[in-house]
Amino acid sequence: MSGLIGKKIGMTSIYDASGKAVPCTVLEAGPCVVTQVKTVEKDGYDAIQLAYDERKEKNTPKPLKGHFAKAGTTPKKVLREFTRFEEGHKKHFGEVIDVTVFEEGEFVDVSGTSKGKGFQGVVKRHGFGGVGDSTHGQHNRLRAPGSMGASSYPSRVFPGMRMAGRTGGNKVKTLNLQILKIVKEKNLIVVKGSVPGANGSYIIIERWS
Repeated sequence: MSGLIGKKIGMTSIYDASGKAVPCTVLEAGPCVVTQVKTVEKDGYDAIQLAYDERKEKNTPKPLKGHFAKAGTTPKKVLREFTRFEEGHKKHFGEVIDVTVFEEGEFVDVSGTSKGKGFQGVVKRHGFGGVGDSTHGQHNRLRAPGSMGASSYPSRVFPGMRMAGRTGGNKVKTLNLQILKIVKEKNLIVVKGSVPGANGSYIIIERWS
């Protein structure tokens, strides 16, 4: 299997063989249930749909209740499709997949939704330096964007101009994170480095390719 749905637990650090503290992130990977197997003949493409995290039955729509009941599992919160998997490792309908699909030392890609920071100015959003000097009548303009373009021509601001706006809340994929440790009993993975998103947010863990 190429990946799993999981959850970001938080960051910590562990010591390597040389005694150096290595920053790392703890992820919960699965267990996930195969709720649908798509094929080229029936759906036009090959894919495996995984479901993760328990959901209250009273908050589950009836069509989804039937979908999960067909797979022999309880209602789940997150559904994702994986279209890439190794030859001979295609999972079967209703099968439960856990953290054992990964091995310590291999590299994975982790996708998540970055922390939303709301509407921000150009200094925080794009790293502008601001005016930098409070003299010459620059009253309350230290974090202003400054000039944005010509006046008479072209008489407009070009699309893509770095300006204030909504920051964060985007899908971000961090590549090539090494798995330092796997705790099979609790379905936990410890990866080297940081992972996008807040603690408790859902993430997608895929084997590096």
